[in-house]
Amino acid sequence: MKKVEAIIKPFKLDEVKEALTAAGIIGMTVTEVRGFGRQKGHTELYRGGEYTVDFLPKMKVEVVVPDERVDRVVELIAGAAKTGSIGDGKVFVSSLDDAVRIRTGEHGERAI
Repeated sequence: MKKVEAIIKPFKLDEVKEALTAAGIIGMTVTEVRGFGRQKGHTELYRGGEYTVDFLPKMKVEVVVPDERVDRVVELIAGAAKTGSIGDGKVFVSSLDDAVRIRTGEHGERAI
């Protein structure tokens, strides 16, 4: 099993969700996060004063999938989240040793 974590722009969340749902991926966790990468924030004017916004609002989407579906899930997320401009985000893939469904006690891929 693999855990796929994607940091995306907030307005792309619905497109990513629809792409994953259409592909039969059920279950995801979404968190509002703040951060920056190469984008390094931006400056804004507020009531005549200029200030720097370092941490930009992003969405973190987490999905756990069987090994054979990882490449497709990464493609779907990257395709749906892409705008072509700086700050589109990143996708991280990590291995999971186990998952347990609390209600039934199932382990491994049966739990997801």
